[in-house]
Amino acid sequence: MSETNISKVGICGSGIMGSGLAEVAAKAGYTVIVRSRSAASAQAMITTIEKGLDKQVSREKITAEDKAAILGRLSATDKISDLADCDLVIESVVEDLAVKKALFIELDKAVKPSAILATNTSTLPVVEMAMATGRPDKVCGIHFFNPATAMPLVEVVRPITASDETMDAANAFTAKCGKSGVQVKDRAGFIVNALLFPYLNNAIRIWETGTASMEDIDTAMKGGCNFPMGPFALLDLVGLDTSLSILEALYAEFADANYAAVPTLRRLVAAGKLGRKSGEGFYTY
Repeated sequence: MSETNISKVGICGSGIMGSGLAEVAAKAGYTVIVRSRSAASAQAMITTIEKGLDKQVSREKITAEDKAAILGRLSATDKISDLADCDLVIESVVEDLAVKKALFIELDKAVKPSAILATNTSTLPVVEMAMATGRPDKVCGIHFFNPATAMPLVEVVRPITASDETMDAANAFTAKCGKSGVQVKDRAGFIVNALLFPYLNNAIRIWETGTASMEDIDTAMKGGCNFPMGPFALLDLVGLDTSLSILEALYAEFADANYAAVPTLRRLVAAGKLGRKSGEGFYTY
């Protein structure tokens, strides 16, 4: 499967990342079908994309004709069987290995044998998803960052089971989407999260010890390191539940104390305070 053979792309997951992936692929010229567990949520994602495109038209970033062409390449479904003739399927569901493996088993049965199955996981072992299928050589990681429409980076993750042909196709797809791909071995956290989450975790630890307030820690990291946002604002943006699951996956693989989630993070997640998406995390929104 070379990139030139990829014309139809399936996206599993109708959240923010799934929406972003679908828009990026459709803008790159691919026919895109989005699958969600309910027809309503899948269609709602198309509506969200359309509203975003309307804003881009009003700001003259794209033309009305561009918008119509992009939407013409997008469709939605609640049936995995509708992904059967996709050349590439990217899953972007909840960051839970059991859930992802179950989905890969379904995809393996439903999607044509020549297709590549990819995961957008930010941390979990790609090889375990690959081995849940009968085509481990055709499974890889294609990790976009949020928001996928704006962030230029993609981590292209190679499990030990993937073929050269699969990785070449994944890299070519990434390039056609206008992204900068970096090549990564299949280790928990890959590059970005393996470096980022000890920093975020230690920011909470510093706050717990009373060294400084959340606001001052955020201000310090923006002003002292030129980061666009501080660690607490970033944790709330990522989602505290997602952050906790990433740290747990990193700790399970490396048993490094820097990856052991600090108590405050666990307490906030237990209380349902998940950040921006729930209206309250470290900050209130």
